[in-house]
Amino acid sequence: MRISEIFKQKRAVLSFEVFPPKKDSAVSGVYSAIDALAELSPDFISVTYGAGGSGAKTSAQIASFIKSKYGIEPLAHLTCVNSTRADIDAVLSILEENNIENILALRGDYPKDTPHIEGDFTYADSLIAYLRENYDFGISAACYPEGHPKSPNLETDIRHTKMKVDAGASHLVSQLFFDNDNFYEYVDKVRRAGITVPIEAGIMPVVSKNNILRLVSLCGATFPKKLSKMLSRYEHNPDALFDAGIAYATEQIADLLTNSVHGIHLYTMNNPLIAERINGNVRRIINSINNE
Repeated sequence: MRISEIFKQKRAVLSFEVFPPKKDSAVSGVYSAIDALAELSPDFISVTYGAGGSGAKTSAQIASFIKSKYGIEPLAHLTCVNSTRADIDAVLSILEENNIENILALRGDYPKDTPHIEGDFTYADSLIAYLRENYDFGISAACYPEGHPKSPNLETDIRHTKMKVDAGASHLVSQLFFDNDNFYEYVDKVRRAGITVPIEAGIMPVVSKNNILRLVSLCGATFPKKLSKMLSRYEHNPDALFDAGIAYATEQIADLLTNSVHGIHLYTMNNPLIAERINGNVRRIINSINNE
């Protein structure tokens, strides 16, 4: 099923994201995580991969596992940086062979210590246009509530997002954020710019100080004062920080759902306990909205 159809059928969508193992890690750990995540009945599970397209084949295999074993729709990430059309076609062939219907089309990051290759795609909108013209996939794209780190300003970034939608993206997944007001203001601006597709809020619970600070430095998300205080208060007590991070994310999600945000995309970090705790806290809210 196309993800755009899921959004037509439900008023509140819940999805998860997983990522393949690093080169020195066993893939079995990812499959074990997916086993646990599947029991929570997400509407779909997205599968990312490394910078420059590394691990694309493994990601396709994981996406196939999600669909064939559990009947859950996978959303396969596809990046185009450093890629030729032949490179993209090779990955798409694998996805087609495994009956994967949905793609999250991204520019992607340049891999470290690797020369930049002049590929056939500059930005995600050109990849989306290529997909729309040559293949039959449901296409999703990323959006950035506080602007892409390399965009000069939010208005420019919104114009680029509209280019992705105009090229064929039918669903947007947001970058992580920690202040819901920023997201609401962003959605208002996006709608006024003529973007009407579903926008799913990307939520990452703060359960590890080092990991979250690294991610925030990369994506530029605003760190609210109360979240900073929480991190400082519990940084030396991992169990307390985990519980506080789950509580903060739960509050975010409950507020988003109450304000009619159409979907929540949970960055699980391959930790089923995060998803289990969040799902347990918000599932009845989601069910209530979908039964209205």
